[in-house]
Amino acid sequence: MEWNDSQPIYRQLRDLVARRIMDGTFPEGEAVPSVRQVAADYQINHLTVGKAYQELVDAGLLEKRRGLGMFVRGGARNALTSDEKQRFIEEELPAFLQRASVLGIGRRELVELVQQDSGED
Repeated sequence: MEWNDSQPIYRQLRDLVARRIMDGTFPEGEAVPSVRQVAADYQINHLTVGKAYQELVDAGLLEKRRGLGMFVRGGARNALTSDEKQRFIEEELPAFLQRASVLGIGRRELVELVQQDSGED
């Protein structure tokens, strides 16, 4: 994993774990890699990993099980998907539509392109 300077590493790690929950790499009810393991794998401070995991606990996506580690909570995937969908609708879609407008691509043409790409008629 390449860390970038645009945001703190713990946030990048938090987002990585969230993506892995959404794509099913970290299934609900299963343990996520330990803080020490992640710190060793990515060569980052264990406090950084702990901070990322704590944010996910605070968001209700992970849960601590005493003596066992961190586990993905039930419903975490749906919660993340719902949040990401809302963020897409509120932030990314308007920016996309604005960009298309600047390029002279009308909404009808966009719909046709999406339908072609998805194989719909």
